[in-house]
Amino acid sequence: MVRLIVRDRESIQEAVRRFRKLVERSGIKKEMRRREYYEKPSEIKRRARLRAERRSRRNRLMGL
Repeated sequence: MVRLIVRDRESIQEAVRRFRKLVERSGIKKEMRRREYYEKPSEIKRRARLRAERRSRRNRLMGL
């Protein structure tokens, strides 16, 4: 959970800007987008496998 304490003499615009940064850093927006639609377990596994393949391919190319 993101908690923002508004500072003395801080404008609303500055507080909203700080809040947006906190939300972005915490990964809440990313998690919300990911949970927007139901994803079958097989799709989750497929995406993880593809991500691992890309990562291994990239590491193999960097190691040359």
